[in-house]
Amino acid sequence: MRFAEWQQFSPTAAARELLRRVRTQLPPAQQRAAIACLAAEAELAASFTTAGRTGLLGGVPYFAKDLFDVAGRPTFAGSTFLPEARSTPARDSHLLRAMTAAGAVLAGKTQLHEFAYGITGENPHYGDCEHPRFPGRTTGGSSSGSAAVVAAGIAPLALGTDTGGSVRVPAAFCGLFGFRLTARDQWIADAFPLAPSFDTAGWFTANAEDMRTAIAALIGLRTCEREPRGCYLELPGLDAEVATACRDAAARFTTPAEATVRDDLLHGFSSASDTYHTVVALEAWAVHQTWAERFRSRYDPVVWQRLNRVHSFTPAQIDSAPTGLTAMRLLWTNFFLTYDFLVLPATPCPALTKADCTLASRSRLLALTAPASLGGLPVLTVPVALPSGLSTGLQIIVNHPQSPAVNWALGRT
Repeated sequence: MRFAEWQQFSPTAAARELLRRVRTQLPPAQQRAAIACLAAEAELAASFTTAGRTGLLGGVPYFAKDLFDVAGRPTFAGSTFLPEARSTPARDSHLLRAMTAAGAVLAGKTQLHEFAYGITGENPHYGDCEHPRFPGRTTGGSSSGSAAVVAAGIAPLALGTDTGGSVRVPAAFCGLFGFRLTARDQWIADAFPLAPSFDTAGWFTANAEDMRTAIAALIGLRTCEREPRGCYLELPGLDAEVATACRDAAARFTTPAEATVRDDLLHGFSSASDTYHTVVALEAWAVHQTWAERFRSRYDPVVWQRLNRVHSFTPAQIDSAPTGLTAMRLLWTNFFLTYDFLVLPATPCPALTKADCTLASRSRLLALTAPASLGGLPVLTVPVALPSGLSTGLQIIVNHPQSPAVNWALGRT
């Protein structure tokens, strides 16, 4: 259901309908894999009763990724031990307070790839989060549970975070709209971090109308005084059906990049994954180092390996990372002198099976998402249907969250 339909329910009916959808839309194992905590019916009905109804999100239920704090409740961040290393939050995260002010109703918190350090939605503690319509395939991550509850029709809105693609990839895999904001802004500043210089807040909706409403409510929408100028860049390594579908979908927004622009971007993006891996790993280790050894045995072994690899970095790798980051940001600055947006494929393939959740697949995904991550740029993800019934998506990359190109693009989906 869309925002407007939820807003027609009485508080009691809204609470009962949401909990009914949890029970019927996800099997028990997937409820655990997707939902970290869920409000009881009486608590949820009371929240709907007290929610302000005049705002754009008045009476709209939502879930929040379990990196955002809720006062008096522990934040686990997809782990089993974070509350032992970090005190129980005394207040809601800034973004949750903004959601309350806009009238939205928090229904619960969602699971994630442990500590947001993964793009596949796998979690050995709570279960791998599967695509609600294609069991056996992943939602993508790390905002896996948030994508699942929207894709399953449980709630029309869910908050996520995106460091290296954690909103963009699940949105594309699950056929959703996703919006990623900017690093170090007020919405992400007090969420539990992966890599603070690159973490961003974001959210999912099932349709363009609701995405436009959410953006308008939380950051504001600007209209275009002229048609924005953009271009499409098809990066290498796409599955054939994805390449064709993305090329056709991108034609709704713009034309392919001119040869000189294409060559400059392809050259600049070629080292993005290596730079991303280094700078994010260094920051992630800094977050965890005070308790990492104490809880070493309780980390997901794959996440531990990613955190611990900083000790194998060579001085040359560490020294080259800032240079690569500066070069990437200069490339984006020069691009936006001429263009208002760039369209890139969001994923090289549809939702992965468990067997395909490999290092090679992760590298293919990050090759598409790392450039915007290093640039610290906002991204609107729009779904692209594939002939198989699965989906991918397009990244519409802009230089400001309130870029008029975002509103314009939503109008063309």
